[in-house]
Amino acid sequence: MEQVHESVLLTECLETLDIQPDDVVVDGTIGGAGHFRELRSRLGAEGTLIGIDADEDAIGRAAQVVSNAEGPRTILAHNNFRNLEAILEHEGIESIDKALFDLGWSSFHLSAGRGFSFKTEEPLYMTYGSPEEGKTAADLVNSATEEELADIIFTYGEERFARGIARSIVLTRKNSPILTTSELAEAVTAGTPGWYQHRRLHPATKTFQALRIAVNDELGALRAGLTGALTHLAPGGRIAVITFHSIEDRIVKGMFRDAVYQGTGKLVNKKPLVPSTAEMTKNPRSRSAKLRVFERCNGQIECTEAFDRSALSLA
Repeated sequence: MEQVHESVLLTECLETLDIQPDDVVVDGTIGGAGHFRELRSRLGAEGTLIGIDADEDAIGRAAQVVSNAEGPRTILAHNNFRNLEAILEHEGIESIDKALFDLGWSSFHLSAGRGFSFKTEEPLYMTYGSPEEGKTAADLVNSATEEELADIIFTYGEERFARGIARSIVLTRKNSPILTTSELAEAVTAGTPGWYQHRRLHPATKTFQALRIAVNDELGALRAGLTGALTHLAPGGRIAVITFHSIEDRIVKGMFRDAVYQGTGKLVNKKPLVPSTAEMTKNPRSRSAKLRVFERCNGQIECTEAFDRSALSLA
């Protein structure tokens, strides 16, 4: 069956970014290329679209969108958006007008065979790029101390039974290394109470999320990529970020708040935009999504006024 990817908050992204034909636009997370395709369709021949993704398959999907089609100058960077500044420097681009970071992982990852899902038997990689390029989830699970694992699972997964799960992982790996998704899921489940194993949410869900974040240093990448976008954002330019859990959202909210307090810009919406009931019904994965949008001010007066209007809402 052909894999179908649903772009989250697509209409809201396009409306709030307000793409102009001659804009320089960054899609920091190509993923299923849904947002990428729509961003490109709104640019004219004088515009530029920079698509970035650490997943080579995502670059391939974007290349299919670009092939045999007229449109803006399009740059595809097989890279992590944390390196946005280096990518812009390499391409000789000093400033950008719009940027989108969709921090959800594409549905294509579920069938990528890299261990993102506990529903199928796969090698325990959890890497967006090639597993040969760096540490995998198996490396982390089999080398970290019990305390380190508990901290990762609690901090990044907000898992209440992090200590019991970490203890179970350590006990399991004493017999043999944990190398597959099913082996990890079984170890995690064994570290939770019986009642926790009969809920709608699988007991390994939060642990898999935590390990994925840790293996890919997703929070560090977010801070670096967003810093790069803010640094190179032209006056009147906008940055949109879609987050899917509270840790990411706190980082984005904090960085946008700091930018407002420094007098460099304003929030396009005082509160984050969320999916409509219709979208959540059609695509249940969208239910935790939040969209925050920041705009660089055009001048000191506008920035001062924006700070006065936004300060209370950012408290």
